Amino acid sequence: MRIDKFLKNSRLIKRRTVAKDACDQGRVFVNDKVAKAGTEVKVGDVIRVEFGNSSISARVLKLSESCKKEDAVTMYEMI
Repeated sequence: MRIDKFLKNSRLIKRRTVAKDACDQGRVFVNDKVAKAGTEVKVGDVIRVEFGNSSISARVLKLSESCKKEDAVTMYEMI
């Protein structure tokens, strides 16, 4: 699954266009490598997103093409 789509489906970032912009600006890392919007993620990958002065890190637990808001938190675990 593409990283921009995963960020949107997991609700780590609310909109896919915002996720794509974050990737284009070099703020998204997959396994400590800068990720483009089309970078493929798989279960077990570690994602880090930098927002200004803070950052979040999450491990991918599940990939899902679509899910409900309540189920989105089961797609990752915060590190």
